[in-house]
Amino acid sequence: MTAVTNELMYEVSKSIQARRAQVDGKLDELKFAEHASRTAQIAHRQEITGIDQELSGIHAILVRHEGRLDRIERRLELNDVPTP
Repeated sequence: MTAVTNELMYEVSKSIQARRAQVDGKLDELKFAEHASRTAQIAHRQEITGIDQELSGIHAILVRHEGRLDRIERRLELNDVPTP
């Protein structure tokens, strides 16, 4: 059986520290990627909200124009009913 020496313990300790440093580096990369992903998600949500607001504005304009056209048709007595 191999004798456990201080040198062996030191080598094992160095190896563990090196692997721990790699794991810490990977964790930092994952945290950065998660943060970037969340930032992108927030940007997409804001863009979708802007598009939704723009569509709501367009819808409101179309409703107003439809009402105006209805009033104009009634005033000019234009209707789609065929005359017999």
